[in-house]
Amino acid sequence: MSKKIPKFGKFRVFLENNHAGELWKNRIVDPGSDISLQWNKVFLISCLVALFVDPLFFYLPTIVQAEGSTCMAIDLKLGITVTCFRTIADVFYLMHIVFKFRTAYVAPSSRVFGRGELVVDPELIARRYLRTDFFVDFIAALPLPQIMIWFIIPLIKTAQSDYTNNALVLVVLLQYIPRFYLIFPLSSEIAKANGVVTKTAWAGAAYNLVLYMLASHVTGSAWYLCSIERYATCWKYLCEQDIETQTRCQSSYLVCNNLEKPDRKAWAGTTRVFSKCDPNNASDPNVFDYGMFSNALSKQVASATFTEKYLYCLWWGLQNLSSYAQSTNTTTFVGETLFAIVLAVMGLVLFAHLIGNMQTYLQSLTARLEEWRLKRRDTEEWMSHRQLPQNLRGRVRRYVQYKWLATHGVDEDAILHQLPADLRRDIQRHLCLDLVRRVPFFSQMDDQLLDAICERLVSSLITQGTYVVREGDPVTEMLFIIRGRLESSTTDGGRSGFFNSIALRPGDFCGEETLAWALVPNSNANLPSSTRTVTALEEVEAFALRAEDLKFVANQFRRLHSKKLQHTFRFYSHQWRTWAASFIQSAWHRFKRRKMAHNLSISESLSSLPLLEHDETETTAAAAAEEEEEEIPSEPEQSVAVKRLALRFVANTRRGNLRVKDVQMPKLVKPQEPDFSREGRDEGGSLF
Repeated sequence: MSKKIPKFGKFRVFLENNHAGELWKNRIVDPGSDISLQWNKVFLISCLVALFVDPLFFYLPTIVQAEGSTCMAIDLKLGITVTCFRTIADVFYLMHIVFKFRTAYVAPSSRVFGRGELVVDPELIARRYLRTDFFVDFIAALPLPQIMIWFIIPLIKTAQSDYTNNALVLVVLLQYIPRFYLIFPLSSEIAKANGVVTKTAWAGAAYNLVLYMLASHVTGSAWYLCSIERYATCWKYLCEQDIETQTRCQSSYLVCNNLEKPDRKAWAGTTRVFSKCDPNNASDPNVFDYGMFSNALSKQVASATFTEKYLYCLWWGLQNLSSYAQSTNTTTFVGETLFAIVLAVMGLVLFAHLIGNMQTYLQSLTARLEEWRLKRRDTEEWMSHRQLPQNLRGRVRRYVQYKWLATHGVDEDAILHQLPADLRRDIQRHLCLDLVRRVPFFSQMDDQLLDAICERLVSSLITQGTYVVREGDPVTEMLFIIRGRLESSTTDGGRSGFFNSIALRPGDFCGEETLAWALVPNSNANLPSSTRTVTALEEVEAFALRAEDLKFVANQFRRLHSKKLQHTFRFYSHQWRTWAASFIQSAWHRFKRRKMAHNLSISESLSSLPLLEHDETETTAAAAAEEEEEEIPSEPEQSVAVKRLALRFVANTRRGNLRVKDVQMPKLVKPQEPDFSREGRDEGGSLF
């Protein structure tokens, strides 16, 4: 009975957390896990390396120039090096076979809904793998070129005294096809698990360019081996017809192992095989025609060092693939003609594939820039059509340019709205929480309330000279400054002679009227009016909290009504600071006026004493005369009455002066504050 585990959740948690469970014991791997993804990437790189190593076997045959004659040999140093790399690549193929035996698969019958269920039974996995991909993987993992180079070819040379490369070509091609085929299912699995094979556009363009260079490498190495084969064919053909020399030609004379034999030396001194097979011998009209392989022999490519011959052959393959083999001159030899046809068709397909993919990947790099250019062009056409003045056009251009520099054309809100709520909340917390905590008013709140606020914050960009809000306009959002400076000014409703201006810096906020509006229990739909004019002094980046979102947060979280937040709000609110400063200034002016009036009354009282004494003397003399004549009342009683009348006169004079001098200042209106009383009453009442 097969064992199936759902693809989502249960299997993955069981694989990662229950290491003592059945999957860990049997080493069954989830095809969508990180382990499988990483192995597929590593094996894809090893496949590309193996595809690069295999054609290097074609460079093993070489032509040696010695003592006026030539011979053919095997480059043993190159053979050992290539064999080592090829063996390492074979180990990766064997590991991949073992990995496939322990990789779960999705049951076909469970794909009706969702991603299906995984089959984790090792027996069922092995049966399915043996029926599907095992044969291709097994053929790709066999060390056939090593066996051919180190065992088969030496036996053929010893038994038949001949030298041929056809078997080597067939063996390498036999394994090259399945190895090249494995790249496509690997790329498909990586794309299914990761979305794309390469994460960046440059990596994708480089990947396609590597595949094209790999095709050029294979083409150049095959061209080199065919050139050696055509040279050997010329030797064999002329050796069979060489009847003019005393020593009859033998095919073993073409091998460098027999170079020191006396018969071979005697034959080399009298034969015309080398001269007729020399492509540089233009004087002989019967020289062998090598066709498209003549450059490899005339330029001594086959006799050069490995680096020289490899780079030249790579260039030849790249040139002819890009030009669809138009620069080649072929003969009527069937094999050469077929090679040219395959080269032209493969060059056409690969070059079109390369150009198409490169264009796609490179256009993806400039897609945002091109989209921004189109929007900017449409904006310019619209401003020209509407005949906007130059100052408005300049402001529009500055805003578009600043928005591009800040976002590079990415719509962050659209990206966030596509994500799940929990993931969106975590991202907003990462982006905004530290910045929001810089605002002193929010630093007093707990994490739950801050998460609710961060979830509803939106980024805002403001260019220099832009009015955020004007005095008297409705306030639609509360703005928290992250970078830049704003100027906040007020005339107290247009009052004559009144002006107050402050600078808002990172960490400050404006639009606190919305907080008072949001905390009112029965607030209507009309937004509050702004009491200040806010202007950007430079480019500003900020987070905006809309009035509706603030209303929602205030209704959901009663902790906004606490007395602690009340004190914090009043302390950091610039409206309350302005009101407090004006209140203190008005109280100071009243104190100064009272003090001035008191000093004035004292000085007036002191200045009126001499006059009062003079009047009192005259009054006393008159009273004495009357006493003598009419027997009027006594002197002390009359002096007290006069003093009383004089003090009453001074008091009346003082009241008159104060009525003239005292000018009543308009009463300063206290700013509207949030309603903190709903829960503040339970804590002992409001602050004032």
